[in-house]
Amino acid sequence: MDKKELIGLSKDELAAEIAAIGEKPFRAKQLWQWIYFRGETDFDKMTNLSKDLREKLKSVFVISRPKIITEQISADKTHKWLLEFADGQRIETVYIPEEDRGAVCISTQVGCAVGCKFCHTGSQKITRNLTAGEIVSQFMIARDAYGEWPSPTSETRYLSNIVVMGMGEPLHNPDNVIKALKILSDGDGIAISKRRITLSTSGIAPKIPLVATELGVKLAISLHAPNNAKRSQIMPINDRYPIEEVLAACQKYQDVMGMSRMITFEYLMLKDFNDSPDDAKELIALMKKFKLGAKFNLIPFNPWPGCDFQPSSNNKVHNFSRILEAAGYEAPIRVARGQDILAACGQLKSKHS
Repeated sequence: MDKKELIGLSKDELAAEIAAIGEKPFRAKQLWQWIYFRGETDFDKMTNLSKDLREKLKSVFVISRPKIITEQISADKTHKWLLEFADGQRIETVYIPEEDRGAVCISTQVGCAVGCKFCHTGSQKITRNLTAGEIVSQFMIARDAYGEWPSPTSETRYLSNIVVMGMGEPLHNPDNVIKALKILSDGDGIAISKRRITLSTSGIAPKIPLVATELGVKLAISLHAPNNAKRSQIMPINDRYPIEEVLAACQKYQDVMGMSRMITFEYLMLKDFNDSPDDAKELIALMKKFKLGAKFNLIPFNPWPGCDFQPSSNNKVHNFSRILEAAGYEAPIRVARGQDILAACGQLKSKHS
């Protein structure tokens, strides 16, 4: 008999599994804490459970992690794992440290169906969606690596944030992503605050309101162009969900979350394509038209083998930022991280090497 994986079950599902083997509901609460608060994978170490119960659990269930195929740490301390799941499929997960905290960038699909022209991941066709357990376990691998079990209560938690912007389009896999983020933000376990979780989407307009109604986490939109003509050239998804439809969906998100919950618009700076002062002014007009509480994240392009795009010059990026800021929008320039190990934005790919 195949044993059932417990990572990725919701609280209700875990309670149902425990009831099915004849145990009382409080055992599910104990198990949840062992799995998600303490990060334990060995039933024998769950010392507040009787030996008989531990044996019973071992015979029916398993608590596992993906296999770590390779692990790389860049010169700037960015940490990347190539992980393999039970069926042999692989994805990458990245931890991006700051001085006293950092973000774990988690993947939601093997490959990606969106096919953005500037993205290394997009050059790898979609293979399958990740399960909720496969999404959650990426963060657990990072916690294992940095010894952050049990959850620290002090402010020195280094794995402080989660960004759902690794491989794949999260809103092409909404059910598993929603389930996973509910587990990751649950106060009895891993307990990452919803204000420290950001979901990034290429703009699957009909699903964007779910980020507010189902999750209440932060929203980032991969915009990368100020109009449909340019955006469609680099993001084929724009033909299906044009900018106006995406921004109307963003309004629905802010209707639920409030204007103070800023939406971040990711904007990749591509040389002589989307980096002119006119492009910046067009972006400002868009935000004003849809009355969005917005900030921009200007991203220097990270080259990768086989891609024709070039990064904008430093002067152009800074000028673009100044124009947006003069109009009242935050527009920080993202510092590229992990480029030497292909761990930077748009560089992830589940290579088998």
